[in-house]
Amino acid sequence: MTVKKFVGEDPKSVSIAIEDRFDFSLHQQFRDAYSSSNNSGTRFVLELAKATYMDSSALGMILLLKDHAEKLSGEVVINNPSEAVNKILEIAQFHKLMTINV
Repeated sequence: MTVKKFVGEDPKSVSIAIEDRFDFSLHQQFRDAYSSSNNSGTRFVLELAKATYMDSSALGMILLLKDHAEKLSGEVVINNPSEAVNKILEIAQFHKLMTINV
């Protein structure tokens, strides 16, 4: 289980990649990946192509990221969720809350 953070040349572009299982065990790593990004207008891109599993705590963590981004007048975009993860996002109707690029 891995959380990787990438900051582009523009510090307002932050990518967070999740590999394997996205569950509560990643809570602190996930929070650490975004909490230090405090630039107004930051765009957080959550890369979920390599995530094979997601539970309800992961959905909650994404909502916390969304709250953080909104405080910065930024946004959260989910990129390339795996088929299993995309089904969970659809059931939770996250497409109504943020952009999901399949």
